[in-house]
Amino acid sequence: MKSVVRSLILSLLLFPCGLAMADDYPSRPVTMIVPFSAGGPGDVIARILGNAMSATLKQSVVIENVVGAGGTLGTNRVAKAAPDGYTLLLMHVGQATAPALYARLPFDPVGDFAMIGLVTDVPMILVARPNFPAKDLGELIARIRSEGDKITFGNVGLGSASQLCGLMFMSATDTKLTPIYYKGGGPALNDVIAGHIDVYCDPATGPTPYIQSGTIKGYAITSKKRVATLPDVPTSAEAGAPEFDVTTWYGLYAPHGTPKPVIDLLVGALQTALKDPTLVNRFAELSMAPVDAERATPEALEAFLKAEIGKWGRIIKAAGIEPQ
Repeated sequence: MKSVVRSLILSLLLFPCGLAMADDYPSRPVTMIVPFSAGGPGDVIARILGNAMSATLKQSVVIENVVGAGGTLGTNRVAKAAPDGYTLLLMHVGQATAPALYARLPFDPVGDFAMIGLVTDVPMILVARPNFPAKDLGELIARIRSEGDKITFGNVGLGSASQLCGLMFMSATDTKLTPIYYKGGGPALNDVIAGHIDVYCDPATGPTPYIQSGTIKGYAITSKKRVATLPDVPTSAEAGAPEFDVTTWYGLYAPHGTPKPVIDLLVGALQTALKDPTLVNRFAELSMAPVDAERATPEALEAFLKAEIGKWGRIIKAAGIEPQ
């Protein structure tokens, strides 16, 4: 009881400070940390989103790439940052997979962050080298089952979108592939094009132009409906694998303890940005779309993140992957 009273007194004392902070927030540029390299999907999304949010915030949103340890370095930077609204995190599904992949995670993916909202769901595309004999997903699955683990699968490393997509594909189709490891998505995609590996799964932002040109084969896209940029690529459900359902979703976070008035301003800026025609068009060019307003909220992000932590924890454990 005493601790509850102390917490209540403290919150009342800090409440006017939060209001004062909100009154002049932001008075300087806001930093949005992306825990991956420049030029990747997360970086591109952050720059589009940052430009759109800056119009509402009346301050620049500066993108900072903090690379390393599967995204945990940049994420931890935000977890430990001052809770003043000037340091934000744009992170993908790795926020949900980290607890199952890392034994000594330096942050709590839920408790150390103030949720702002979901941003977008980026579908994955299963692709193959241009001369791979299977003409559709059904034939691909049959060939994998008949040839065992002889078929190679590009993997960009622990916690990467390609690894998660591969795990989900093998889980959904009860198949086994041999992973070939790469340091980045670019080299992996180049080896698919060159025919050095058989299959690869990547966020739609990467393979789209190569599928359009016929340079590689596109077997299935993991969205609920086909995307306008790839009208001939069926959804995984249409292709006969409805459980092959994985997206590289992105959420926006602030450090835990950021005053609610500041979070409310950021939520408003996010929701306004996601309706901006320039953002909508740029996202569409990358085969994705902004989430609906009801998902761009702290409550929706927290509920979704917790559900994803449970889902991926089960999949990663079933795959026999030990936390590092």
